Amino acid sequence: MQENMEIVLDLTTALAIGLLVGTERGWRTRDSEDIRQIAGIRTFTLTGMLGGFSALLASHFGVWAWAIMALLVGLLAVAGYLADVRRSGDQGMTSEIALLATFLLGSLAVADSRLLATAGGVVVALLLSLKESLHAALKHLDAKELSAAFKLLFISVVMLPVLPNQGYGPWQVFNPYSTWWMVVLIAGLGFAAYVAVRLTGTRYGLLITAVLGGLVSSTAMTLTLARLHQDRRLHALLAASLLATSALMFPRVLLEVGAVSPALLPRLLPALLLAALVYAGGALVFWFRAESQDGQASSEPPLKNPFELGPALRFAVLLALILFLVEASRRYLGDVGVYLVALLSGLADVDAITLSLASHSQNGLEASVASHGIVLAVISNNVVKATLIALIGGRQLALRCLPVMLAGLACGSLTLLL
Repeated sequence: MQENMEIVLDLTTALAIGLLVGTERGWRTRDSEDIRQIAGIRTFTLTGMLGGFSALLASHFGVWAWAIMALLVGLLAVAGYLADVRRSGDQGMTSEIALLATFLLGSLAVADSRLLATAGGVVVALLLSLKESLHAALKHLDAKELSAAFKLLFISVVMLPVLPNQGYGPWQVFNPYSTWWMVVLIAGLGFAAYVAVRLTGTRYGLLITAVLGGLVSSTAMTLTLARLHQDRRLHALLAASLLATSALMFPRVLLEVGAVSPALLPRLLPALLLAALVYAGGALVFWFRAESQDGQASSEPPLKNPFELGPALRFAVLLALILFLVEASRRYLGDVGVYLVALLSGLADVDAITLSLASHSQNGLEASVASHGIVLAVISNNVVKATLIALIGGRQLALRCLPVMLAGLACGSLTLLL
């Protein structure tokens, strides 16, 4: 009885998939005077059901039963396509491909993949409904943007998975996978900033990218934004974005500490929260200053190239060097080098050392040592970002950001010590 109910549910799913895709196809041609379309809502619904029954036949008579039915559906789709070309001259194959997809999804629903088939049906219907939007997007896409998207996919989807995720070299500190992941992250943030600026304009696009990028890596986001300093009229907006992305690091550290060692929160909460407020206050000041300068801002977008691999590669090399120095100091100085390790670790990544010290505070490390180490890592990480701003963003941008960053770190440090 239970098995029969499962079969009924599978076949119902196959029928629903056909009905969903058929509804979209029928809706699109609802005002057409020519009713002799290749397939409408009923045809798609029956095709989904036919795919389900074909998969059911395969379980009794072998896979050849399903293959014969799939071939027949394919021949019918080809015949319908040829007839449609002769009648209207339209050589589009969307409905025919959708019909075959409906048959395959109906079969999948009965082949113990009901959830996957349902998701596939929704995706097919969604893609069919986005015809106008997709064509409009292609018209606004130029060659360099398309090439950039493909390059980003290549380094992330093709190259990243094949790299070994293990240590090499002295003390096994060089991990090709994690190092290349940083390259992908920085290149991806740059591409995201380009897209955001294209969609929402320079003012809001940069801030949106800064906030979202700060949730992932404020250091990588700082590198991305600092490279846009050439247009001096953008300096106030860039300062607001840089301070906003750095401000997000403090609550992120608090969340990590709270998840691993809640006992450390009372020590760290006032200091890091105050520093975050100072950063956020500076970001707001420069944001409103940038708003008053909107009329003077350049109409040219600040990002000319949606994909730049060079800065990402240079930062990855620097990261690998810092990781080597961190491991060397830990091995040669032992436990007495906790502070030094925290200071050096923060140069590369504040999250790893935060989680490590919070975890060790649960296993014998004094709470004061752990909390001071986390603050040292936060300070050193902000020193790295300040250095990136000064070296890459130039003097004018540094004069805007560095006083706020120094004030925030000083307030946080004094709060922790008092």
